[in-house]
Amino acid sequence: MKKFFAQLRPLERRLAVGVLVVFALVLNWWFIWPHFSDWSNLHRRLEEAQQKLKLYQTTISQTSNYEAQVKGFESQGEFVATEDMSVNFLRTIQSQALASGVGMVNPGRPITRTNDAFFVEQIQNINVTATDDQLVDFLYKLGSDVSMIRVLDLELQPDGPRQKLNANIKLVASYQRSAPANLKTTTANAK
Repeated sequence: MKKFFAQLRPLERRLAVGVLVVFALVLNWWFIWPHFSDWSNLHRRLEEAQQKLKLYQTTISQTSNYEAQVKGFESQGEFVATEDMSVNFLRTIQSQALASGVGMVNPGRPITRTNDAFFVEQIQNINVTATDDQLVDFLYKLGSDVSMIRVLDLELQPDGPRQKLNANIKLVASYQRSAPANLKTTTANAK
């Protein structure tokens, strides 16, 4: 490279150095200057991560409080054995239907969902025939009962003579999940 510059005249040297400087500026403008904002983005992400870490640490420090609240909630609920859930669920529906004067046509098989850590859901599809007052009374009594039954889906059609309503109702009840025996012993040993 020294030989190349040594062979050039002074004006050519200036021109070659000028071209190199312009080339270096173009490379900086192309590759380096667009990344100046990366530093501020990095600081912003670092601050967000520190805030999230602080939030997680405060939540972890309150685990004993949360465990006490969970135990309090577990003791408040009505406990029904897992084997008796579907029988108790259907019995509650049938007794409310009888009390309200609603005729149950076809109760299907209950479906069990266990995606929640604290509750087991029972889903029951029923077909009923009733007047509008009887149906409203039936649904109101189911919702106000301590059994935690609620309506998930409701389809209404008038019957043939148009004096009553035929309803397809999907009912859901949530029951407290009993903790597995190995989980109970693990938490007892941890204390």
